[in-house]
Amino acid sequence: MSKRTLKKAVALKYDKLNDRAPKVTAKGKGSVAEKIIEIAQNHGIPIKEDPDLVEALIKLEINQEIPPEVYVAVAELLAFVYSLNQKKKNG
Repeated sequence: MSKRTLKKAVALKYDKLNDRAPKVTAKGKGSVAEKIIEIAQNHGIPIKEDPDLVEALIKLEINQEIPPEVYVAVAELLAFVYSLNQKKKNG
C-alpha cells in the first residue's frame, strides 16, 4: 500500500512599489491546496513546484512577509515567473 503525500500550496504576492518583500496571500493543505492551484490555473498565474520552499512558507501567517532566509529561493521563483511573462509577451 503506497502512502499518498498530502498536497500543499502557498500563494505569494509582491508589489515592488508597496512591499518590502513578497507576502503570503493564501496557503493550505489537501483540498484547500488543490483549490489554490485551481484558482491560479484559471487565472493564468504561473505555478512552480518546490516542496522545500512550500514547507518553509506554509509556516507563515497570511499577509506575513517572507523571512530573509528564503529570499534567494523566492527570488529564483520570481525570476521564473518574470521569464514566463516575457515569453508570453513576445509570442
